[in-house]
Amino acid sequence: MGEVEVPSLITLCIYSIRDELIQVDNHDLSSVLYQLPTELFHQLLPQLPPLALHKLQKRKSDIVDDYELLTDSVDNQRKRKRYLNFEEEWKALYEARWPAFGRRSKNFESKSFARSAKGKEAVCESGNDWQQIYWEAHLQNCLDTTAEIALFPSFHGRIGEIEIQGSILNYIDHGGHINRFTCDHSKFAYHCQQFGLYARHLRLPNILCVEETCLLLRNARLESLELQWIKSDEHVEGLCKLINQNYRSLKSIKFMHCKFTMASLSAICDLLCMHCPQAHGLQHFSIKTSSFLEIPSLPAGLISLLSSGRSLSSLCLSDNHLPRHFARIVFDTLIDASSSITVLDLSENNIMGWLSHFKWKYRSNTEPAGKYNSLKSLKVLNLRNCNLQRDDVDCLRYALVHMPNLEKLDLSDNPIEDAGIRCLITYFKESHRNFPLDELKLESCELTCFGVCELLEILSAFLRKPLNFLSIGCNSLGSEIGTPLGKFLCGGIQALDIEDIGLGSSGFMRAGKELVKESKLHSINISKNRGGIETARFLEKLFSHAPHLSTVNAKYNLMPNESLSILSAAVKAANGKLEHLDLRGNILCGQQIDLSELAEFQMNGFSILELSSSPAANEPYDDDP
Repeated sequence: MGEVEVPSLITLCIYSIRDELIQVDNHDLSSVLYQLPTELFHQLLPQLPPLALHKLQKRKSDIVDDYELLTDSVDNQRKRKRYLNFEEEWKALYEARWPAFGRRSKNFESKSFARSAKGKEAVCESGNDWQQIYWEAHLQNCLDTTAEIALFPSFHGRIGEIEIQGSILNYIDHGGHINRFTCDHSKFAYHCQQFGLYARHLRLPNILCVEETCLLLRNARLESLELQWIKSDEHVEGLCKLINQNYRSLKSIKFMHCKFTMASLSAICDLLCMHCPQAHGLQHFSIKTSSFLEIPSLPAGLISLLSSGRSLSSLCLSDNHLPRHFARIVFDTLIDASSSITVLDLSENNIMGWLSHFKWKYRSNTEPAGKYNSLKSLKVLNLRNCNLQRDDVDCLRYALVHMPNLEKLDLSDNPIEDAGIRCLITYFKESHRNFPLDELKLESCELTCFGVCELLEILSAFLRKPLNFLSIGCNSLGSEIGTPLGKFLCGGIQALDIEDIGLGSSGFMRAGKELVKESKLHSINISKNRGGIETARFLEKLFSHAPHLSTVNAKYNLMPNESLSILSAAVKAANGKLEHLDLRGNILCGQQIDLSELAEFQMNGFSILELSSSPAANEPYDDDP
């Protein structure tokens, strides 16, 4: 038997302090701990589970003299200011509990982003309060498990009395002490009362949209709410009370999988409108994958919200089976509104013909000049999968005149064909280089090589600045598009998606021949083009001409084993810039071959490669019949 390591006296003391902090609210103990020398205090902190650290930090505001006494010699003493910051401890606790997010946060800490991981929302941005992030995510876990129990038909009790799973309690206690000293700590109500004040962004299913939940979350300051499965008057009533409690801080509200009547939607919108003058103002309003029951037209409350919400910056009405006259009313309301909306998302709705009236009004010159100034703030327009035809794009170009700051346009999954693209081309030419387009998505638009060739030529010549991102994937363009694509890559494009366009080996060969000068490309998706070994040769040349290339998706290109040596040389040519190379679904990934040459390439301690674990022949291929 090996020797058992005997814990030191300091370690035993730390364990004793940890257990005491968890089991009771001992204010005297916390005060004593703050008087420890800095070295001992910092040795204690990493050993504390979340609940103990939380209790200790609550006493920090009571510490008046945040100094420690230092002795240089017998008669020489001085004070040193102590900087007590618990951020690193909370960040470590968060990453230990949700490691998948923790790995991502190492790469993206400097950027603002929202992440959802296993039923929790965490909003991370520079200057984070990691304690707030931790307890908000913990509370979301509690909400999710409570909702699962409350949904059982046999449940008839109070929501606050529902017991939280032991697995969740162990995360904040690290030793099971919570269940030993009082049963209240295992109740959902306790977690709302203790940690509700940290809640800023919550997701609530309908079963929790009741008056009791409002009482439990009365100390929250919600900035963002996502509501799911709202269907009854009881749900709407509970939601309205929650809005009343948080109207001063609420900035975003999102509905998913809901069913609205004229009365229910109007009640919600009227309440939001009523609070607009007193509140900071609703900035984001979204209804997705929901339905409007027996509503012949947009409710007056929603129209009022759109027209009077001066702080409104984004509106999403996606996948709601909206007819075209709904979309027409939304657009007409917005062009007359006082809001400065920057994002409009009407995707996944059948709204063919929704702008036909706008085209004829514009042509007849019946509208006064400057009428559509409210659209000048629009930067993002999402019309994906709206069954738009060539005529719709023709009408859209008349509306684009009044959107001079539009940066992102998504027309994917609409059968606009080459004729629709030529309508856009006409607008680009007429705009005299004043169109600041940054991102254009045209996947699955039934385009041909001829239409896309014209588009690439115009994009290179008539935009104010080069596109940042272009997606023309899932259009049957053929190998002939290789030459114009190669030339386009030598421009200013930074991200390109050409998935499944039928390049083949000859298309890759043609594109590679045109790579004769430096490209600004950062990311490219060339997957499902069946390029074989020419795919690897194209990448080799691309790496040598695109010094900033960091992300490559080369899945399902039938690359043989011989591609390995080529790819290895290509990765080395990237000089450490490459962060992700996806080679799944290629023949080389399914063979017993030496991948050590590629495996040595890493970024931030992780391999840059993504490889299949089984032979490509056994994997599904999306474009196979």
